[in-house]
Amino acid sequence: MGDVMKILKNILFKIIVFIFILIIICTSILLFLGYNYYSNALKENSLSSRVNTIRNDNDFVNFDDLNEDYINAVIATEDHRFYEHGAIDPIAIARAIYINIKHMELQEGGSTITQQVAKNVCFDQSKNAIRKIAEFFAAYDLEKNYNKKEIFELYVNTAYFGNGYYGIKQASEGYYNKEPKELNLSEASMLAGVPNAPSVYAPTKNPDLAEQRQAQVLKRMLEYGYISQEDFDSVINN
Repeated sequence: MGDVMKILKNILFKIIVFIFILIIICTSILLFLGYNYYSNALKENSLSSRVNTIRNDNDFVNFDDLNEDYINAVIATEDHRFYEHGAIDPIAIARAIYINIKHMELQEGGSTITQQVAKNVCFDQSKNAIRKIAEFFAAYDLEKNYNKKEIFELYVNTAYFGNGYYGIKQASEGYYNKEPKELNLSEASMLAGVPNAPSVYAPTKNPDLAEQRQAQVLKRMLEYGYISQEDFDSVINN
């Protein structure tokens, strides 16, 4: 009996080692393919060149010309630890995995604002696992070469807001006939929620769904201390 147990333990150990080695090999291959995907994208146009093209657009809005409520709404909704982490947020990724497994569906992605900038600046909008890995490398380069304010600028100036509006300036002027700096809390929280699903949350497309999304944004702002309960109630009850 003792010999049988030793044999079984030996077999189990070998299986575990094999699985571990297989995981390392598969991970290495995926990382190589992701880096190659990113490198090929840069061959067409360098990261700095892509960023400069965005900054030179007539509709580009600098961080200091953004409304504070809008900045807070975006950070609270998209990446509330934006100033604390690097290219990726392990805590957000772990939370997203837990929530998705718990509900048995893809409810959260765990992407940081920097990763979303990487997607908007370096890649097309096609979805595949290799491109997702490539985003990690692009996000790392963004964090290495640009500060948080610059990355935030790139996000709000490349996000799609529905109705043909790209960037916060077009969205602010198109939906509210205002400059981004002039947005009030209601308008700012509305626009902060649109890029998550522009075809669904654009105010002119589905007003009811847009308001539901706005309420989610305001709840996040309240949760993270950006607004008071009074501020929340004034928008929700208006």
